[in-house]
Amino acid sequence: MERFGDELRRERERRKVSMERISDETKVSLRHLEALEAGEYDALPGGVFRKGIVRSYLAAVGLEEAPWIERFEATLRESGAGSEDTDWTEFAENVRRNRSGVESKTNIRWMGVGTMVTMLGVLGWAVWKFALHGRLIP
Repeated sequence: MERFGDELRRERERRKVSMERISDETKVSLRHLEALEAGEYDALPGGVFRKGIVRSYLAAVGLEEAPWIERFEATLRESGAGSEDTDWTEFAENVRRNRSGVESKTNIRWMGVGTMVTMLGVLGWAVWKFALHGRLIP
Protein backbone atom coordinates (compact mmCIF):
# COMPACT_ATOMS: atom_id res chain seq x y z
CA MET A 1 0.00 0.00 0.00
CA GLU A 2 1.36 3.39 -0.99
CA ARG A 3 1.94 5.98 1.72
CA PHE A 4 -0.49 8.88 2.03
CA GLY A 5 2.18 11.54 1.37
CA ASP A 6 3.41 9.69 -1.73
CA GLU A 7 -0.13 9.56 -3.08
CA LEU A 8 -0.51 13.31 -2.49
CA ARG A 9 2.74 14.06 -4.28
CA ARG A 10 1.81 11.79 -7.20
CA GLU A 11 -1.58 13.52 -7.59
CA ARG A 12 0.04 16.96 -7.32
CA GLU A 13 2.63 16.11 -9.97
CA ARG A 14 0.00 14.50 -12.21
CA ARG A 15 -1.98 17.75 -12.10
CA LYS A 16 1.22 19.78 -12.62
CA VAL A 17 0.82 21.88 -9.48
CA SER A 18 4.03 23.17 -7.90
CA MET A 19 4.67 23.27 -4.17
CA GLU A 20 5.36 27.01 -4.47
CA ARG A 21 1.94 27.58 -6.02
CA ILE A 22 0.26 25.64 -3.20
CA SER A 23 2.23 27.62 -0.64
CA ASP A 24 1.34 30.95 -2.28
CA GLU A 25 -2.33 30.01 -2.57
CA THR A 26 -2.75 28.52 0.90
CA LYS A 27 -0.20 30.60 2.86
CA VAL A 28 1.14 27.33 4.29
CA SER A 29 4.92 27.22 4.50
CA LEU A 30 6.86 25.01 2.12
CA ARG A 31 8.40 23.29 5.14
CA HIS A 32 4.96 22.08 6.26
CA LEU A 33 3.92 21.05 2.76
CA GLU A 34 7.12 19.07 2.31
CA ALA A 35 6.61 17.42 5.72
CA LEU A 36 3.08 16.44 4.68
CA GLU A 37 4.25 14.80 1.48
CA ALA A 38 7.15 13.11 3.29
CA GLY A 39 4.78 11.68 5.92
CA GLU A 40 6.54 13.54 8.73
CA TYR A 41 3.36 14.38 10.60
CA ASP A 42 5.16 15.25 13.83
CA ALA A 43 6.74 18.20 11.99
CA LEU A 44 3.26 19.64 11.36
CA PRO A 45 1.33 21.70 13.89
CA GLY A 46 -1.16 19.59 15.83
CA GLY A 47 -4.92 19.27 15.98
CA VAL A 48 -7.13 21.35 13.73
CA PHE A 49 -4.12 23.13 12.25
CA ARG A 50 -2.77 19.88 10.83
CA LYS A 51 -6.12 19.01 9.31
CA GLY A 52 -6.44 22.57 7.99
CA ILE A 53 -3.12 22.23 6.19
CA VAL A 54 -4.32 19.02 4.55
CA ARG A 55 -7.63 20.61 3.54
CA SER A 56 -5.86 23.63 2.06
CA TYR A 57 -3.47 21.35 0.16
CA LEU A 58 -6.35 19.28 -1.21
CA ALA A 59 -8.25 22.39 -2.34
CA ALA A 60 -5.18 23.88 -4.02
CA VAL A 61 -4.48 20.66 -5.91
CA GLY A 62 -8.16 20.14 -6.74
CA LEU A 63 -8.72 16.88 -4.90
CA GLU A 64 -11.99 15.79 -3.31
CA GLU A 65 -11.73 16.46 0.42
CA ALA A 66 -13.79 13.78 2.19
CA PRO A 67 -12.02 10.58 1.06
CA TRP A 68 -8.57 12.13 1.37
CA ILE A 69 -9.25 13.41 4.91
CA GLU A 70 -10.49 9.95 5.92
CA ARG A 71 -7.30 8.39 4.58
CA PHE A 72 -5.20 11.05 6.29
CA GLU A 73 -6.86 10.38 9.66
CA ALA A 74 -6.38 6.63 9.21
CA THR A 75 -2.70 7.24 8.41
CA LEU A 76 -2.37 9.40 11.53
CA ARG A 77 -3.87 6.67 13.69
CA GLU A 78 -1.54 4.07 12.18
CA SER A 79 1.54 6.23 12.64
CA GLY A 80 0.58 7.34 16.15
CA ALA A 81 1.27 10.97 15.22
CA GLY A 82 -2.24 12.03 16.24
CA SER A 83 -1.78 10.88 19.82
CA GLU A 84 -1.17 14.40 21.13
CA ASP A 85 -4.69 15.29 20.02
CA THR A 86 -5.97 13.03 22.79
CA ASP A 87 -3.80 15.02 25.20
CA TRP A 88 -5.61 18.17 24.08
CA THR A 89 -8.95 16.43 24.54
CA GLU A 90 -7.98 15.46 28.07
CA PHE A 91 -6.75 19.00 28.74
CA ALA A 92 -10.03 20.50 27.49
CA GLU A 93 -12.02 18.09 29.66
CA ASN A 94 -9.98 19.08 32.72
CA VAL A 95 -10.57 22.76 31.99
CA ARG A 96 -14.31 22.12 31.70
CA ARG A 97 -14.35 20.26 35.01
CA ASN A 98 -12.41 22.98 36.77
CA ARG A 99 -14.55 25.76 35.34
CA SER A 100 -17.74 24.11 36.51
CA GLY A 101 -16.34 24.21 40.06
CA VAL A 102 -15.55 27.90 39.67
CA GLU A 103 -19.08 28.64 38.51
CA SER A 104 -20.64 27.10 41.60
CA LYS A 105 -18.27 29.06 43.87
CA THR A 106 -19.15 32.22 41.97
CA ASN A 107 -22.87 31.51 42.39
CA ILE A 108 -22.43 31.03 46.14
CA ARG A 109 -20.44 34.26 46.32
CA TRP A 110 -23.21 36.20 44.55
CA MET A 111 -25.82 34.71 46.86
CA GLY A 112 -23.77 35.98 49.81
CA VAL A 113 -23.50 39.45 48.26
CA GLY A 114 -27.25 39.50 47.66
CA THR A 115 -27.96 38.46 51.24
CA MET A 116 -25.62 41.15 52.57
CA VAL A 117 -27.23 43.86 50.42
CA THR A 118 -30.66 42.76 51.63
CA MET A 119 -29.55 42.85 55.29
CA LEU A 120 -28.04 46.32 54.82
CA GLY A 121 -31.29 47.46 53.26
CA VAL A 122 -33.32 46.15 56.21
CA LEU A 123 -30.90 47.74 58.69
CA GLY A 124 -31.06 51.06 56.83
CA TRP A 125 -34.84 50.97 56.84
CA ALA A 126 -34.87 50.17 60.58
CA VAL A 127 -32.55 53.09 61.35
CA TRP A 128 -34.63 55.43 59.20
CA LYS A 129 -37.94 54.25 60.60
CA PHE A 130 -37.14 54.04 64.30
CA ALA A 131 -34.10 56.18 65.04
CA LEU A 132 -34.72 59.14 62.75
CA HIS A 133 -38.44 59.38 63.39
CA GLY A 134 -37.98 59.23 67.09
CA ARG A 135 -39.93 56.11 67.79
CA LEU A 136 -37.14 54.61 69.84
CA ILE A 137 -36.67 57.76 71.92
CA PRO A 138 -39.47 58.23 74.55
